Amino acid sequence: MDASPPESAPDGVELRHLRAFLAVADELSFTHAAAVLRIGQPALTRTVRALETALGARLLDRTTRSVELTDAGRRLRDELGPLLSRLDATLGAARGGPPLLRLGFTSLLPEACGPLTVAFKAATGAGVRLVRRAEPLAGLAAGVCDIAVVRGEIPPGMAVRDRVLLHEPRIAVVARGSGDLAHRRVVDWAELADVPLVVNTVTGTTRPDLWPVGRRPRLACTADNFDEWLEAVVAGHGVGVAPEPVARRHTHPGLRYVRLKNAPPVAVRLAVPARDAHPLAERYLQVRVG
Repeated sequence: MDASPPESAPDGVELRHLRAFLAVADELSFTHAAAVLRIGQPALTRTVRALETALGARLLDRTTRSVELTDAGRRLRDELGPLLSRLDATLGAARGGPPLLRLGFTSLLPEACGPLTVAFKAATGAGVRLVRRAEPLAGLAAGVCDIAVVRGEIPPGMAVRDRVLLHEPRIAVVARGSGDLAHRRVVDWAELADVPLVVNTVTGTTRPDLWPVGRRPRLACTADNFDEWLEAVVAGHGVGVAPEPVARRHTHPGLRYVRLKNAPPVAVRLAVPARDAHPLAERYLQVRVG
């Protein structure tokens, strides 16, 4: 009697299909995912559709303006991210050399990561490669990094574990000559409810819902990366609010930075996948210094 064949991946599913899907799941944009993968958008669309066909399941809900994960897509994203990260680490170890941890961040690595990394290297003998991605979790969900520095709250639905590393103060960013705020040295957080707000919807940490209901700033416009956000503020569309270290890192002759009092601080977290995190990421997550 013939034995049943072992379970395997559906016919035709390749690593490139899985990486393409994870890139779209992380970016929630075919355009941005194609740029990350450095391939054309039509090719990316075909690759993701081929995966859906092979699996017999719709993974993404697409419209002309948005991309959303289906329930099946969320499950696949949560399972695949850590697995591909481990696969990449295993293949790297097979090539020889010391083990490597990929530390992801979005805009500016906090100074606190310096001593953490020194202590981690001393304890493990592993190397650390920095990965900068303008994505909500710095590419963690797509397996681009093993552990990520995340400012603000973890996006809903993301299967991660985290610990708070530190808190950073917020600062207001205003265009020079744009009005009263541009001439102030200090502004109360509550006063910003009366001005239009420019929001970075991808890696930003400040949105109108941080203010009380009925006393929230009007949303002037949105941006999906830091540079667009900064230029919208320079153009006078509204006021921006960002963690002080991040804002001050990006100087511009058309901007002033105004200290905020009574503003809620921004939590800076280290995040790893909730399941099957890389062992080195677990070690880094537990490092304490000082």
